[in-house]
Amino acid sequence: MDSVDLEVLKSAIRWVKAGHRVTLGTIVRTWGSAPRPVGAMMVIRGDGQVIGSVSGGCVEDDLIARVQKGELAGSRPERATYGVSAEEAARFGLPCGGTLQIVLEPVGENSHLEELLAIVESHGIARRSLDLETAAVAVARGSRADALEFDGRVLTTVHGPRYRLLLIGAGQVSRYVAMMAQALDYHVTVCDPREEYAAEWHLPGVEFTRGMPDDVVREINLDGHSAVVALTHDPKLDDLALLEALKSTAFYVGALGSRANNDKRRQRLAEFDLSPAEIAKLHGPVGLKLGGKTPPEIAIAILAEMTAIKRGAPLPAAAPLPAPSAGCGSS
Repeated sequence: MDSVDLEVLKSAIRWVKAGHRVTLGTIVRTWGSAPRPVGAMMVIRGDGQVIGSVSGGCVEDDLIARVQKGELAGSRPERATYGVSAEEAARFGLPCGGTLQIVLEPVGENSHLEELLAIVESHGIARRSLDLETAAVAVARGSRADALEFDGRVLTTVHGPRYRLLLIGAGQVSRYVAMMAQALDYHVTVCDPREEYAAEWHLPGVEFTRGMPDDVVREINLDGHSAVVALTHDPKLDDLALLEALKSTAFYVGALGSRANNDKRRQRLAEFDLSPAEIAKLHGPVGLKLGGKTPPEIAIAILAEMTAIKRGAPLPAAAPLPAPSAGCGSS
């Protein structure tokens, strides 16, 4: 679940508890070049404050004004459609031909958002159904086969689980990867059994364990919302984690090191009970080829590659290096 969506739901709960009038908007259908995907959410407070986005254009301004006036979702859920004509698309800042339909609902104690968040934060998948005619809401545990559905009356949305990242090694690169991954809403665990590294690890919000890497990988039960990155440069530790992680359904498994070192690593892994297809899942050298050298730059490259794979985007080829410019004393 995206950090923006989590913030939308958390803000809605917080605002309701503070006594504000709160309206939740969810994109349920798009046609043409809609700027935001189905399932994107925003929450509008009675005084006009907003978290999230459904268009990135002028739709939000119109929604805020209409919600504040009580013209939309004043007491019960309803639909709003934007961009039906070319004129409206231009007016609301939508791409040419883009149209979107949004379900808006007043949020209250019977919206069951806290129940939904409890499931998501326990690494589960939550299904939430909203009946637009009765305003009845139900929340239950879902499965990976579930998807957003809207039949014109009942809206079913699917939420979670939070993505998880296991880092092997508590060095400098791990510290920057962990900090940046938290900003991307990963639940981060760092594993390093070495005492000299464990003693210096202090990063709020990051779980730390001194267990052996293979044991830790098995214990956390990796799934399709999990990633593992080995960063110790010590084959005795990195390879232990990779042997287990590559057998899992983790969406990303990577290892730090040069191409030559990773070729040797693949040869070592082939001596164990891993298939060629499982070994081929390894991203090593880890990260996109951005030319970075410092720990923060390496961390950016790792998370950029993870994001591309998570979103199903094609991995970009390395950008060509610029030609050296003529400097002082050059002929």
